[in-house]
Amino acid sequence: MTFILIIKDKKTMSTTQIKNEVKSDLQIANTIQLKHISEIAKKIGLSEDDIEMYGKYKAKIPLSKIDLKKAEQCNLILVTAISPTPAGEGKTTMSIGLSEGLNQLGKQTTVVLREPSLGPVFGIKGGATGGGYSQVLPMEDINLHFTGDFSAIEKAHNLLSAIIDNNIQSKTNSLGIDARTVTWKRVMDMNDRALRNIIVGLGGTTSGVPRETGFDITAASEIMAILCLSDDLEDLKIRLSKIFIGYTFDKKPVYVKDLNVHGAMAALLKDAVKPNLVQTIEGNPAIIHGGPFANIAQGTNSVIATRMGMTMSDYVVTEAGFGADLGAEKFLDIKCQAAGLSPKAVVITTTIRALKYHGGADLKSLKDENVVALEKGLPNLAKHLENVQQFNITPIIAINKFITDTEAEVALIQKFADEKGIKVALVEVWEHGGKGALTLAQHVVDVVVEKSSNFKPLYNWEAPVIEKIETIATKIYGAKDVEFSALAKNNLKVIADLGLENLPICMAKTQKSLSDDPKLKGRPTGFTLNVREIEIAAGAGFLIPITGAMMRMPGLPAHPASEKINIDNEGNITGLF
Repeated sequence: MTFILIIKDKKTMSTTQIKNEVKSDLQIANTIQLKHISEIAKKIGLSEDDIEMYGKYKAKIPLSKIDLKKAEQCNLILVTAISPTPAGEGKTTMSIGLSEGLNQLGKQTTVVLREPSLGPVFGIKGGATGGGYSQVLPMEDINLHFTGDFSAIEKAHNLLSAIIDNNIQSKTNSLGIDARTVTWKRVMDMNDRALRNIIVGLGGTTSGVPRETGFDITAASEIMAILCLSDDLEDLKIRLSKIFIGYTFDKKPVYVKDLNVHGAMAALLKDAVKPNLVQTIEGNPAIIHGGPFANIAQGTNSVIATRMGMTMSDYVVTEAGFGADLGAEKFLDIKCQAAGLSPKAVVITTTIRALKYHGGADLKSLKDENVVALEKGLPNLAKHLENVQQFNITPIIAINKFITDTEAEVALIQKFADEKGIKVALVEVWEHGGKGALTLAQHVVDVVVEKSSNFKPLYNWEAPVIEKIETIATKIYGAKDVEFSALAKNNLKVIADLGLENLPICMAKTQKSLSDDPKLKGRPTGFTLNVREIEIAAGAGFLIPITGAMMRMPGLPAHPASEKINIDNEGNITGLF
């Protein structure tokens, strides 16, 4: 007997026709016989002695294996998406599936991804290792503690926090830090809104100096950003030394180097700086490293991981978080400029359901054919295509297929793409893995062969800070203008006084809209972007304008994903999607 069920996957929200049984991502992952990690290493030219194994299926790769000359010969492909919706788009699943498809075409390909944060895993999103037959494995390990990178980043960050408060408390080793000016918070890898704003130092004179501070999520830590932008351990240490802390009572700026703690922080990160090697369902190499969010940080994996993959492959497929207005813009304007990278193509992931949502369709009706809503939602896709083209890179549309998609709806997107002269592929990686991405993979190869991309940044880092922010707001988001709060204007003065005006911009903005208002769907125009403050990440090497109501410590939903996760006496995990 055959019947149709909708399989709802947190990453792809993909659907498929299945006989007899519906399997979750975890169940599918558990059916795969994993290869020993030494076999995966051989595929990228590494021996067992070249890697540092974490059990049988995970390994660290020493930084000495990076060869910049070889990396220059690799074709770098970026996967991004339209503005995210509750219906899901499946960017990570698409990235993995595309890498499988390219391997099936005979192109030696490595997918390079970010590490999942426990905040989303236990919160609303669930895991972040792909879905269906397009996953990286072992999925439980990757989604949970993995190789301890997040923990090391958290410890290094909080070591600095402790040193700052100790210095404020000290009478013999004091820099004279004005506690009111300290901008450095603490971090933890969990969504915990109750810790956004706290007071430390209560309990008397031996318990520190009382002051207001708070927590960010680890993915938003400047240490995370630094690790992901560093060239090597020495560069990491130098960047750590440049972290701005606050001011002394004499109005002198204080940096980590003044506290002489950057060496200890780097020591905590000695293993975390090495990228992690794992495998895809089809036994191809996957490198996973770093995990900054794209709405409050730069949203891409580490420069080290990308270069490692490019050293050992003909093609590297990587992804940038959320829509092209966030992760892709930051990938191109910050990471690519900092590391000298030049992508050959950008894949924009979309779903018919998500476009109907942007066109005004109700979330509950997205399974129903609605060509009118789909057409109204296409401007969101159009804007993201235009954004990629502003960087002089060729975009390709990848439709993550659902079984509820109709011929009329698919034809409308095909017509839309034809009119714009853009390649489009209907992709079924959730159900078929790499086989379901062969058309997309061929489009990518064709674009690379055509050499139609010639990357150029959106703005010059040397431009005034206000000009850089306005350029992103007007050209990428579609804003009419930008409004700066009194606090943001004061931040601009501090940035100028510190001589940091030549840093790039890492916008903190809602992922749910091209604007800073999550309620504005589709392609909003004529709006004003509101910058309420600008944080300084001198070590990472960028400025963070915080727009709208963005928070750097997320909260949990009413029914977090953790309610469904369990483990039995044999150690078998259930409910992890």
